[in-house]
Amino acid sequence: MHVVRSALAALVLAVAAHPAQAADAKAATPAAAKGTAPAKPAAKSPVEIELWHAMDGALGDELNGLVAKFNASQGDYVVKAVYKGSYDDTLAAAAAAQLQGKQPALVQAYDVATANLMVQKRMTKPLHQVLAESGVKIDRNAFVPAVASYYSDAKGNLMALPFNASTPVFFYNKDLFKKAGIDPEARFKTWYDVQAALLKLNEANPYSACGLTTTWPAWVLVENTLTLHNEEFATKNNGFDGPDAQLTFNTRLAIRHLSLLTSWIKSRLFEYHGRRDEAEGRFVKGECAMLTASSASYGEIWRKAGFQFGVMPMPYYDDINQAPYHSTMGGGSLWALAGKKPEEYKGAARFLAYLAQPEVQAAWHQATGYLPITRAAYELTRSAGYYQRYPGTEVPIQQIIGQDKGPPQAYSRGVRLGNQAGIRAILDEEIEQAFQFKKPPKQALDDAAARGNELLRQFQRQQGGK
Repeated sequence: MHVVRSALAALVLAVAAHPAQAADAKAATPAAAKGTAPAKPAAKSPVEIELWHAMDGALGDELNGLVAKFNASQGDYVVKAVYKGSYDDTLAAAAAAQLQGKQPALVQAYDVATANLMVQKRMTKPLHQVLAESGVKIDRNAFVPAVASYYSDAKGNLMALPFNASTPVFFYNKDLFKKAGIDPEARFKTWYDVQAALLKLNEANPYSACGLTTTWPAWVLVENTLTLHNEEFATKNNGFDGPDAQLTFNTRLAIRHLSLLTSWIKSRLFEYHGRRDEAEGRFVKGECAMLTASSASYGEIWRKAGFQFGVMPMPYYDDINQAPYHSTMGGGSLWALAGKKPEEYKGAARFLAYLAQPEVQAAWHQATGYLPITRAAYELTRSAGYYQRYPGTEVPIQQIIGQDKGPPQAYSRGVRLGNQAGIRAILDEEIEQAFQFKKPPKQALDDAAARGNELLRQFQRQQGGK
């Protein structure tokens, strides 16, 4: 196509430079002499937009469905979704491709990569710039405040499109509750309410039942606990205000919570099964009565659990800071990468605007269990009766909104730090040390903060700081 266009352009220039020759050529062509209409130009091929993502299985199928619907809705652009493995694999592949000039227009990244990507000006192109240059609009105010603020810079400009957002919630097995004489419609407010239920479960089935377990311990047990109580995780407003933050999560609250959980391990009330989502399998099999996990686990539990289950908000300590506030957010977002052509950015912007539409967001939320990240999508879902048909699915959005607490506070909007993935890995390691009784909870948290601060200083030096 480019060769044909170049040849045609050369011919036009030649004709314009030599009008007499052009007239001779016209006269010498029988078709032209008879007044035959010129042939119609070939139809323009749609611009291809690549999206590299980390969603496999059912989630990947849902994403492919969204892409197919967008492609069918217009003819100027074709989005091609490419699965690249885990979040880490996907980002690594995008960075490597960019060195060769073969990067996609869009890439999916998990929440803990946000601070790093915001400062990678050679790798990413801020969403607000893509939108402004493309003439495409996405209303930042349409998003839930906690979601919008997490993916915005200090001036309130969107850096990426929030896409698959989640938050920790409390799942429980109603059948096991009934057997232990616990009201299956119970609502635990505090961690001591949970402890009372754990003791009843243990009395009903001593030494053989797993009472409580958790996925993603650093995120669920420490990050979310501090956020829910509006307590500082790190200075500089939990990292939102600059790279020179200092970790401060080794507080009385974190020590108290980790100590309580460690005591439950000794009493066989709580079991630890791994740093990721290994514990979800134990819950689905009916081996553990309660589970703290991502709200996005709802769909998998719904499909696989052979028992009735419920969902509660995360428990809290009612004697600290007038809790609860807002729960912390996880999940991922879609970023534009630097170095693409204007037409590709325009197509990427059109696709992202399509994803932000209330109807699309509502359908994505209902099909996957991820949060409805816009107010309109939430209202559409509620008015359709979805939350009545699937009890518990409204819990996570109520936690993120904060119910009666208003907009997110300084420490209740989450944590956004440089090298956050590494910090979370360190915190997981130290939590394990406490759970295995190799370190007291305070020492484990102190050591995690000290080690994590080294990663923060590395990030600061990379940004030109000292």
